[in-house]
Amino acid sequence: MEPLSEIQIRSSFVNCTKGEAARLRLPLDFAELPWQELDFLGWVDPGAPLRAHLVLPRERGPVGISLRVPSVGRTSAVKSSLCQICLTGHASSGVTLLAAPLAGARGREGNTVGTYICADLACSLYVRGKRRPKLRTARYEESLTLDERLARMWGNLDAFTSKITAG
Repeated sequence: MEPLSEIQIRSSFVNCTKGEAARLRLPLDFAELPWQELDFLGWVDPGAPLRAHLVLPRERGPVGISLRVPSVGRTSAVKSSLCQICLTGHASSGVTLLAAPLAGARGREGNTVGTYICADLACSLYVRGKRRPKLRTARYEESLTLDERLARMWGNLDAFTSKITAG
């Protein structure tokens, strides 16, 4: 992913107001992000931990999506969960249901769509093997190449994004 400026990120959001985009906090490590290893930028808002954000590169410019994080509930280290974006297996605490308001009038009416995703939004790093799930000692071995895993992740991200932005 090409590095993005703060202005590019804030102006990319499709499912929140300009005021909400202006108030969101960027990742604490924004200046040190490993852009070359990221396929998209995802983070939990350090000033509002029940908000998360995704910024996806697109040909016509980045697309930002604001997400709601559920309040912390009880989770089990014994049970497993699977991210629906990158298909990484985690202890259940490593995956969370994130809900995104739909873009436009439907979102202002309260309509949302959700998906289970890595709680730290680091799908790119999991797919590339740069990060390991916590509390999981073994990664499921796949016969897919890195390019095939990345294509699958992008297909899942595109499907989720399409649900949010569909008119």
